[in-house]
Amino acid sequence: MAKSSALPKYIQLSEMLIREIAAGRLADGSRLPPEREMAEDLGVAVGTLRKALADVEVKGLLHRVQGSGNYVQHRPAVESVYAFFRLELLKGGGLPTADVLSVDRLAKPDGFAQLGGHKEGHRIRRLRSLDGVLIALEEIWLDAGQRDQISISALSESLYHFYRHELGLVIASVEDRIGVDVVPDWSPTAFHLNAGEVTGYIERVSWTATKEPAEFSRTWYDASRANYISRMGKG
Repeated sequence: MAKSSALPKYIQLSEMLIREIAAGRLADGSRLPPEREMAEDLGVAVGTLRKALADVEVKGLLHRVQGSGNYVQHRPAVESVYAFFRLELLKGGGLPTADVLSVDRLAKPDGFAQLGGHKEGHRIRRLRSLDGVLIALEEIWLDAGQRDQISISALSESLYHFYRHELGLVIASVEDRIGVDVVPDWSPTAFHLNAGEVTGYIERVSWTATKEPAEFSRTWYDASRANYISRMGKG
């Protein structure tokens, strides 16, 4: 088991704030603590925090008033690294991190979602945590035509970030099917749910802007630790 490459610290902070705002844990109109105090609490340099706050401001979720402070602004939909990551802690939010179990190039299973034209795919298996709380087991398939080989060290904690910046592959939409399933027999001992145990389940196909299927994934998540949340703005 290996850690994925961490996103830059300011992006981690930005994503954390975006998810906290979306979950309502940072109320609309509330003022954030002073920047030096906030940076100290988060254990980061003030410059790193300011870079993260600038990113949140650009996305329209923060109103910065000179001499007064930073004020939260809610918006229904925001483009972010984890825009399509819909698992949250029961209290809301939580910064996603990943531990990769394996990356293998294999023949695609029978009945597999059509992803590109290659007969093989890259199968990525990993554990997912939110704020350090282990919540899910994932299996992700990517067409082998996207890249000949994928190493664990090349992956970032956000696969969509890796796809965009390393493969030039942009995920524009996803289709999720939610239900229950049994934890697979390849589940590692590090995952606290036992193989065969019934748990929450998400089956996803991810699509490009031209409606080409780009990724297929399966997620087994612990509903006693996390909720599946999908927020939509007014049409």
